[in-house]
Amino acid sequence: MQPRVILNSTQLQLTINRLCYQLIENHNDFSNTVLIGLQPRGKYLLNAVTAQLAKINKKLPVINGNLDITFYRDDFRRGDVLKANTTEIDFEVEGKKVVLIDDVLYTGRTIRAGLEAINHFGRPESVELLVLIDRRFSRHLPIQPDYTGKTVDSVTKEKVKVEWKGLDKKNQVLLYTPNE
Repeated sequence: MQPRVILNSTQLQLTINRLCYQLIENHNDFSNTVLIGLQPRGKYLLNAVTAQLAKINKKLPVINGNLDITFYRDDFRRGDVLKANTTEIDFEVEGKKVVLIDDVLYTGRTIRAGLEAINHFGRPESVELLVLIDRRFSRHLPIQPDYTGKTVDSVTKEKVKVEWKGLDKKNQVLLYTPNE
């Protein structure tokens, strides 16, 4: 597969910045809002978003955590044994506005699992979805994001990968197309 850059480092940072301003516009002072990154890769986007929100306004009280959805997935019993990640939620979600954060929205199954998992922490007032990349023509479930960094029209054989500096080579989003 030969990768094509969808978002380079600068474009990725601008996109995260735009998403942060959209969050501020809709959640104002974040007094009743919590941000939750879906493990494993949504936590990196969550970290980037919370860091940018702190740059925009240091006094903004952004409560955040990470949610492992491994055993809520509908495919966790198939194939290889999945390794669970850590859930880091040390706050109440009951009555809060929850923003679930993930890097790529593909079939919607990860988000469905996240919705089910979050209910074990209480009943939120509302749940919104923020994704960096929306692969809109690949949905298996009727799930749509409230905040989208970039929409990518791709075929099933293609793969979108968000890379983060420190974990991967650098901050960028790549589209892998199989050689045929």
